[in-house]
Amino acid sequence: MASDMNSRKSPADFRHDALQGTSSTNSVCLERARAGDPGNLWVTAERQTGGRGRRGRPWVSEAGNLYASLLLIDPAPMDRLGSLPLAVAVAVHRTVRGVLPLAAEPVEIKWPNDILIGRKKTCGILIEGEALPDGRYALVIGIGINIAVMPDNPMYPVTCLRQQGSMVSPDELFAHLYADMSEALDVWNRGKGVREITARWREFACGVGEKITVNLPDRSILGHFSGIDDNGLLMLETEDGRIMPIAAGDVFFR
Repeated sequence: MASDMNSRKSPADFRHDALQGTSSTNSVCLERARAGDPGNLWVTAERQTGGRGRRGRPWVSEAGNLYASLLLIDPAPMDRLGSLPLAVAVAVHRTVRGVLPLAAEPVEIKWPNDILIGRKKTCGILIEGEALPDGRYALVIGIGINIAVMPDNPMYPVTCLRQQGSMVSPDELFAHLYADMSEALDVWNRGKGVREITARWREFACGVGEKITVNLPDRSILGHFSGIDDNGLLMLETEDGRIMPIAAGDVFFR
């Protein structure tokens, strides 16, 4: 487990390995972890042949977008890891908003960590963890941001930074992400800073008070999005007036 002296993050703490192409930057990070990498490693690629999103869905990974993964080793006690997706969303939101013109549509966070521009998805985040044979825990934060390329026939409205008036390059965007993620992880502070992170998340939350459908593995639940609790759980007000905390699911606005 990391000591207190290693809990705070600064940009100088991270390394970066830039690849032309790979199957998946998340997979590369996990392979490095199994080989003994100490973590705090960014891996980026110009394109991926096997990019994936949540629930194993394929993620379109043509050249022109940003594909980046961050390997962390023992980033926090296991009971505090649940708030990490919020910190990641706060960082990526700041990155995207920072490269858009003032006239761009609103940039919001859809629970737990989708980034929307004008209610259209522009970013996918996949967080994966693995217990290593040597007793360490590897956690990988995978981030794909649509800069110039978007998927065909998506399940939901999508956009890209070019459509919103940004001419940022993948390298320039990564420089923003590198700094913003460092700052967010420093504030999160191994889960000790969850209050500040949830406050930032709520400031940019999409659809609080609106009708939503939450798709779970075994059922769908209708209700109103009441926000998040202090641990990042979605608070769903069901049609019979109960508040139901939800840890994982796909959210659709109605």
